[in-house]
Order: sequence, then C-alpha cells, then structure tokens
Amino acid sequence: MPHFIIECSQDVLWQRTSDEIMDAVYTVAESAGLFAADDIKVRLQPYQYYRLGKHKNNFLHVFGYIMEGRSTEQKADLSTQIVTRLTALLPDVSFLSVNINEFEAATYSNKALINPENNDRDRHFGL
Repeated sequence: MPHFIIECSQDVLWQRTSDEIMDAVYTVAESAGLFAADDIKVRLQPYQYYRLGKHKNNFLHVFGYIMEGRSTEQKADLSTQIVTRLTALLPDVSFLSVNINEFEAATYSNKALINPENNDRDRHFGL
C-alpha cells in the first residue's frame, strides 16, 4: 500500500520511458511523507487501442489507491503534485489526470493479515 496504476496511450512511451514515468510517480509519492517508501507500488499499463475526443491525441491517467486515514487536503495535494510532475515530464500529452481513492481498512486483506500468527493485525507482519 499504496498502489499507483498508470494507464496511458502507447505513444506516451515514445516520449518518455516507462521507468521515467513510474519513477516520477514513485518519487512524488515518497516525498509526500504519507507512506513508507518500501510500501509504494507503481505499475504502468499502456494501451494500443483507445478512443479520445476530437483533436486529442493521447492520454495518461494515474489511479492512486491508498489506505483510508489521510485528509482530503493531503489527498488533493498528492494528486496535484503527481499531475504537476507528470505535466512537466510529458508536456505534449493531451489528457493527463490523477485520481486518489481509498481502501477501507475494515474490508482490506492481504497475506500478512491472514497469517494465524499475526495477532495484532499488522499489514506488514512477516515482511
């Protein structure tokens, strides 16, 4: 936790490498001070086939999924920082956007949480 899933048109990767784009998102997330650096996960999925509005050539959208508990202001600031960094990196992308969503702690589960030895419900147990 958190997860940042980047979806983009394939041609965005002609402007910058996947590593450059993922590193930009990772660096902003790390510098926000909201997450442990080792917990941040970033993935990128390019699309060969997509449809956009008139005169729009390409897109990039970041879906951010974080554990609940951050303020609206913190989430808005994170979103703004990511879109600002990516806009500087990719000034020619027609649509560039970010959305931050929350996981509910009550409905979240992972491998550590189901470990029978994890009596404290520590999401990082055994890692």
